[in-house]
Amino acid sequence: MALQIINAGPPPEDVAEQIRASIAGTLPDAVIDVRPQGPGHFEITVTDAAFEGLNRVKQQQLVYGAITDLMAGASPPVHAVDRLECLVP
Repeated sequence: MALQIINAGPPPEDVAEQIRASIAGTLPDAVIDVRPQGPGHFEITVTDAAFEGLNRVKQQQLVYGAITDLMAGASPPVHAVDRLECLVP
């Protein structure tokens, strides 16, 4: 069995940009702020009029749906979203 080195993934800034791009693909008019907090951990703030009238769970489902592929697999680049804030402008 090959030795797997934990936390040997891409730099957190690169992953943050992947997160931002994925969310922008789903919510193109959003203002998106992604902050690395440690290996594989991020805080995300998304501001978009698309959240208007949606409850908090539905808002967060939109964002998580956009980054699902970054959280999937045996060694995903995103291990956790420590904080997700969805705002209506």
